[in-house]
Amino acid sequence: MYPSIRPMAAVLLLLNLPLAVQAEDSTLVAPVIVTATRTAQTIDETLASVVVIDRATIEQSQALDIADLLRLHAGLDVARNGGPGQTTSVFIRGAESNHTLIMINGVKINSGTIGAAAVQNISPDLIERIEIVKGPRSTLYGSEAIGGVINIITRRAVSGTAFNASLGAGNQGARKIKGGIHHAGTILRGGVEVQRNTSDGFPALRGSTLDRGYENNSVNAYLGAKLSGVDIEASHWQTQGTSEYQDEFTFDALDQDFTNRASALTLKANPNAAWATQVKLSQIADTIDQNQINPFSGANDFAHTKRNVFDWQNDIQISNEQLLTAGITLSRENTEALSYGTAFNESTAVNSLYVQDDLTLGAHQLLVAVRSTDHETAGLHTTWNLGYGYQAAPDTRLIANAGTAFRSPDASDRFGFGGNPNLKPETSRTLELGMRHNIRANHSVAITAFHNHIQDLINYNFSTFPGANENIESAAIRGIETSYHLALAQWRFQLEGVLQSAKNRSTGIQLARRASRSLTASAVYDLGQHQIGLDLLASGPRKDSDFSSDINNGYSLLNLTAQTRLGQHWTVRGKIENLLNKEYTLATGYNTQGRLVLVSVEYNLGQ
Repeated sequence: MYPSIRPMAAVLLLLNLPLAVQAEDSTLVAPVIVTATRTAQTIDETLASVVVIDRATIEQSQALDIADLLRLHAGLDVARNGGPGQTTSVFIRGAESNHTLIMINGVKINSGTIGAAAVQNISPDLIERIEIVKGPRSTLYGSEAIGGVINIITRRAVSGTAFNASLGAGNQGARKIKGGIHHAGTILRGGVEVQRNTSDGFPALRGSTLDRGYENNSVNAYLGAKLSGVDIEASHWQTQGTSEYQDEFTFDALDQDFTNRASALTLKANPNAAWATQVKLSQIADTIDQNQINPFSGANDFAHTKRNVFDWQNDIQISNEQLLTAGITLSRENTEALSYGTAFNESTAVNSLYVQDDLTLGAHQLLVAVRSTDHETAGLHTTWNLGYGYQAAPDTRLIANAGTAFRSPDASDRFGFGGNPNLKPETSRTLELGMRHNIRANHSVAITAFHNHIQDLINYNFSTFPGANENIESAAIRGIETSYHLALAQWRFQLEGVLQSAKNRSTGIQLARRASRSLTASAVYDLGQHQIGLDLLASGPRKDSDFSSDINNGYSLLNLTAQTRLGQHWTVRGKIENLLNKEYTLATGYNTQGRLVLVSVEYNLGQ
């Protein structure tokens, strides 16, 4: 057991003892999700391993970016090279960081140059909820969805007109300001929210005294209407700003400008009672522009991705027990980059066809899904998912899942430093067994065992001269994760843990930046007008990188949050992150967040 967990466990136990004699709270409503199967269903209905971070949790956490939210859930490892705005990676169930598919409102935002998404730039204040699906989902979403999918749903109008504004500040020069207005009527709906976050930060590198700051300006806007049986909506999410950092070898002060955006036009219709159809046209951009000249190339480095996607989805209700989903996805991507004198400008076409059948027969549920992907560079690839659920008792469900997934080589793999245009896609086979049990309506436990075999992993081969990227690695990932949820009276408790072995099959060495064990816990005391919460994260040791033998020690963090409502419209929130001011390492040579105090005031009118 982690030494720092014992006091927290004792506190939770003491808090829980008097609750055993209190009356139960009202039944909790299972959240409705769309990511696991591309159709709306409750968490209780889905066969996938799913986590939902709702709006109330986001507000209570007062997180600065989504990585601060994700790290508080089992099976999600987060690595960060310094403070706010610095490069951040998310690993799901031991898979690589570029095996995590990240979407904004169902639109993939992973960069085409390096495969991952800039999670450090995504502000939680513009988010309604986050849906996390663990396990392979390439069958529904294509490349990158080997470890899982994170779908970020931005805020929308519910009914009537609502206005919100907030102002916050903290140490390290942290400042934020936000304002928004939303409206939902019988026919028209729309809204816009804008936010500006800035921070002086702290020295990114160990041994440095130079603070590295961050500036982030974000917007979420949408306009929709229901016209003659067709629902049409245009939406736009964007974050833009500047991130300061240091060269890890020379300690030179550097900075770069970034833009991440996702725009979509969505049309939905129900031609008849059994058929729902949706067409989504989307475009994303992911750009990084270096503000200093690279001395090796004599130019400013950059990395640009632009992707246009056409997605047509059809849901056919064959009967009350059977739902058939089928669609096509056409993607056209352009990537352009210059890094240390290596340049490329490449376009890639991807055409996919997918079909999924969800069948329920009494206590049995069966889900079968297949996708055929014609990738311009990776060739023709077929993936599948098979899920089975058995309602063993009214409150107990047994689940089995199996599936395959792939990641096509990104542009940097093929044409960047060590680029190899003949690379094959990375592939995986996954098996998962689980059990969910509702002890009471607001009291549940779940346990899941998983095994993921990934082959043809791309890595730089130093054994050849001058070296190149090759499909030379494979990985075996096994683990077991548990979760426990309890809501009684004014209290809410959540406990999640994971034990996993993520190793390189060729060398037997632990995969970098993935802990073999972690534990998260949260306790919230809610009196309606006042709320206080504690979040605990305890993580085991991790190997730092594939290119060194450094081991980053295990660590534990404790965050304290509080809020109080002043009348009907005003809310004051406060947070102390890293309450005990613990020193810890997420990446060798980089500093991490010390104690951070944040205070904000928010005004809400309407919803």
